[in-house]
Amino acid sequence: MTASGAEPSVAPVIREANPADADAVAAFTRDTWGERHEDYIPRVFAEWAASDDSDSATLVATLPPAALDGSDAIASEDAREPEDTLVVGDGTGVAPEGEPEAVVGCIQGVLLSEWEAWGQGIRVDPAARGFGVGTALSKAALGWARDRGATVCRNMVFSWNVMGLGQSRAAGFDPATEFRFAEPVPDSSALDAETAAVDVVADPDPNAAWAFWTTSDARSHLNGLALDSEEPWACSALTRERLVTAAAENRLLAVADADGFAGFAVRVRVSEQGADGETVRTAVYGVAAWRDAAAAGALYDAIAADAAAVDADGARVLIPETVDHVSDTGASRVAVAAEPDFVMRADLTGERP
Repeated sequence: MTASGAEPSVAPVIREANPADADAVAAFTRDTWGERHEDYIPRVFAEWAASDDSDSATLVATLPPAALDGSDAIASEDAREPEDTLVVGDGTGVAPEGEPEAVVGCIQGVLLSEWEAWGQGIRVDPAARGFGVGTALSKAALGWARDRGATVCRNMVFSWNVMGLGQSRAAGFDPATEFRFAEPVPDSSALDAETAAVDVVADPDPNAAWAFWTTSDARSHLNGLALDSEEPWACSALTRERLVTAAAENRLLAVADADGFAGFAVRVRVSEQGADGETVRTAVYGVAAWRDAAAAGALYDAIAADAAAVDADGARVLIPETVDHVSDTGASRVAVAAEPDFVMRADLTGERP
């Protein structure tokens, strides 16, 4: 059924996005999450569409304008007009070249490695629900990833986004893992009270970090994943090579005790975002793994000091969503995000559906 209650008489056509689609996409994504938080898609979509290359593809779904006539979703939004999502077709969408078409959904596929792809930013215009837009976008992105040699495609869905989780399952994604963000406060004096029991390692050995990671509970729970080093918000396999690079760039943090290597964290980036005329810097750590609560406390101190050293206003650390990791974080007096995030995966080794 469509959003207006009628059986759909037309299927969405998926095409490559271009920067001219940005206003249309912004029209149906400006209030995606309501009061929870701002949607980032209106800020990044034009850049996505303009910078696509062989490793990324931004796609949009299109429908004839008449398909949205009488939509309750449009009528209920005071700030939106029916023509806000209309663009001039280029002949690759549902409309002939030069004729109007409605942009009703978007998604981006990104190749993270030779075998890993990531799907992100899937959004569907509420006025177009019931036309199979989300499924069509997901299948198109998975097809793009498969054609470029990826054997798996993953995505991330907020744990509270039940509709999004259901759409991912319907499109062929299965549960992969869940994580939560710890939020230590940058503190240049965090190591002043360092105890003798657990010490910060001055020059961490990436091979020691890799050996610790391969047998850690964190790796087992996360299925080997950490935040990607290049693509914000994406998760990819943490490799020995990535740890070697992080160590060479002074982004690898580690702690040790009398029994040896006791934990590590990897800073993947310092992000900047404008808010109320000010730039907020956040140090982002792709993963943290530790042996016990004492090691967790020492590692969080090292993270707090490192975040302060890169002039960050805040810090965000990916940790496994387990009782041990979350409670160890709490015992370290470090704040934790209120809700976890879920990672889903689609196996691309089978036959194309």
